[in-house]
Amino acid sequence: MQIAGLAKTTLVDFPGLVAATVFTRGCNFKCHYCHNPELVLPEKFNPLIPEEDFFEFLESRYGKLGGVCITGGEPTIHNDLPQFISHIKALGFQVKLDTNGTNPELLEKIIKDGDVDYIAMDIKSPIDKYRDVANFQFPISNFKKNSKSKKPPAASCKLIAGVQKSVKLIMNSDISYEFRTTLAKPLHNIDDMIGIGKMIKGTNKYVIQNYLKTKQISEEMKLAPFLDKELREMANAIKPFVKSVEIR
Repeated sequence: MQIAGLAKTTLVDFPGLVAATVFTRGCNFKCHYCHNPELVLPEKFNPLIPEEDFFEFLESRYGKLGGVCITGGEPTIHNDLPQFISHIKALGFQVKLDTNGTNPELLEKIIKDGDVDYIAMDIKSPIDKYRDVANFQFPISNFKKNSKSKKPPAASCKLIAGVQKSVKLIMNSDISYEFRTTLAKPLHNIDDMIGIGKMIKGTNKYVIQNYLKTKQISEEMKLAPFLDKELREMANAIKPFVKSVEIR
């Protein structure tokens, strides 16, 4: 596994547990508000942490940590993720996986393996705005401007279909989960909550995260957080579609 970072103790990343958070390198999205460019942009990559060092650390934390959160970047771009998860689980730790949902095939295997205890999937926006928010390589919404084809690029379609399939996989599993969205001006508006609500209708838990200005991938884009009142309005807009809404 390409381990790019390690937070040795967290009280917030794994609900209900004292945990460590491990960051994997690389992502197939370049979300404008992403605050981890060193995990996404090759020119900003830091040296990797040897996998054996990570497992030695875990073994030294028996009795102090209850779980491990695997985040990124995007963990599911790494084919050895199931084995990595199984190793952590075999050491006696609970495992939480953060994902953008673009690799449902690997996600399905992980769910069937039964070694993941919690999944948090990022919902970037309504499906028709994914290109604008996730900033991935293959455009969806503006493909007609760049091509004479009447169909969007196959790679784009696969990413979007993957997101939709992953939502269903997670909701139909017996694993604890949440869907969550980081909201930032001007990328999101209150109408987007309706579109997201339709994507995840019936979900147990949906979390709104406000944008915080630290580092971001797209420094040229002027982003801003929402006011508390606006976040409550966003939450109220999606409430009819989900069982629980949390502003985090």
